[in-house]
Amino acid sequence: MAKILVVDDEADLEVLVKQKFRKKIRENIYEFVFAQNGQEALERVKEHPDLDIILSDINMPVMDGLTLLSHLPEANPAVKAVVVSAYGDLQNIRAAMNRGAFDFVVKPVDFEDLELTMEKTIEHVRQIQQTIKAIKENNILKMYVDENVLNFMNNKEFENTLLKNETLVATVLFVDVCGFTALTEQIPANEVVKLLNGLFDKIVKEVIAQGGHVDKFMGDAVMAVFRGDFHLDRAMDAALAIRHAIGASEEIQAGDKAYKAAISIGVNTGEMVSGNIGSESLKRLDYTVIGDAVNLAQRLQSTARPGQILITEHVYNLAKESFNCAAVGEFTLKNKANPVMTYEVID
Repeated sequence: MAKILVVDDEADLEVLVKQKFRKKIRENIYEFVFAQNGQEALERVKEHPDLDIILSDINMPVMDGLTLLSHLPEANPAVKAVVVSAYGDLQNIRAAMNRGAFDFVVKPVDFEDLELTMEKTIEHVRQIQQTIKAIKENNILKMYVDENVLNFMNNKEFENTLLKNETLVATVLFVDVCGFTALTEQIPANEVVKLLNGLFDKIVKEVIAQGGHVDKFMGDAVMAVFRGDFHLDRAMDAALAIRHAIGASEEIQAGDKAYKAAISIGVNTGEMVSGNIGSESLKRLDYTVIGDAVNLAQRLQSTARPGQILITEHVYNLAKESFNCAAVGEFTLKNKANPVMTYEVID
């Protein structure tokens, strides 16, 4: 249903409009709202934010139609106005159009022509509304979908290549907020979400600053991937920055205990498969990386103590000239046949 505001100081116009459009009013195609001058019209615009179009006269008391047009962009930028006036000279028509009128109908009104103009205007407003909705939905989508996925979707062939993948060498970083599960038993759920989102925001900022992207959030953990030139160095710089940012966070009071946020991090680099993992039948896919190098990074994180950044001996040999590291020792990691020598990144 289209909602239409009619602005005119002629007392009998409301009755005439209701008569001419009674069938469409009855069928819920049109709904009309009325005002007798521009000032009343602005009040109606506030009262009815779902207005589609305005049919307005020019010559009215208190506030004329041309002045009303100048106020509409601020009152409701999506609504469009059609001027319906006996002042159909070129000067008034140009004045109305320059102030944002969508069209101009001259009195005495030909109601068939007026309805065609209304339909054209309503269609234009619908297109604007759909565009605004699409922009809002796109902004929401960006909050849930990684930029790499959005870039991938811009590919003309993306629908035909949804289940294709590529092999690449990259670095994966897993960050876990330590002790958070126990904390959730002591504070309300809304406080848990607020706290975790605040910590995640600090983590994500450092990932983005080093050119990485967040692959996913997993409970109280974050998985990030670094690709391209110097991906290992950038991932380790991000890990150090995350540790510093979280370490600088203030203590919070959880029940009768104080909670000081800390994180454990695992970093690993190597060959991995990148692509859309999931079910084509279910139409649920996750654009991610998988492989032994990824699994090992997660195992390192689960082994790390609060405040530790753990890497393998392979990563240590690649990074030792740029980063200060210390040997931690061998660990038997899940699904690994042989113990893995680990190192801690100091700075």
